[in-house]
Amino acid sequence: MNPLKRIRRFAAALAGLAGALVAFGATPAFAMHVPPPGSGVTTSPVGTTTPPVEVHTVVVGGMPGWQIALIAVVAALLAATAAVLLDRARSARRKAIAATA
Repeated sequence: MNPLKRIRRFAAALAGLAGALVAFGATPAFAMHVPPPGSGVTTSPVGTTTPPVEVHTVVVGGMPGWQIALIAVVAALLAATAAVLLDRARSARRKAIAATA
């Protein structure tokens, strides 16, 4: 195997791992709301309870399921078409290189 291909594969794997690490590492930072220091917000002392917060969900608009499915199908078809075109271009280039050699 060509040493350049090894380096390229290693770099791609390292970039993928770094992206996953950033994605999973940044997630907890957005999950908590911590008040800034000096804002006067304190934690409640032990023994006191606060009433539960009532949450009212309001649904206005949204996207129907058939539209989501249609978008997914079109995206899959576009990806498959691009993959086939790239594969054909790649194989045509290999044949052209082999014919000239």
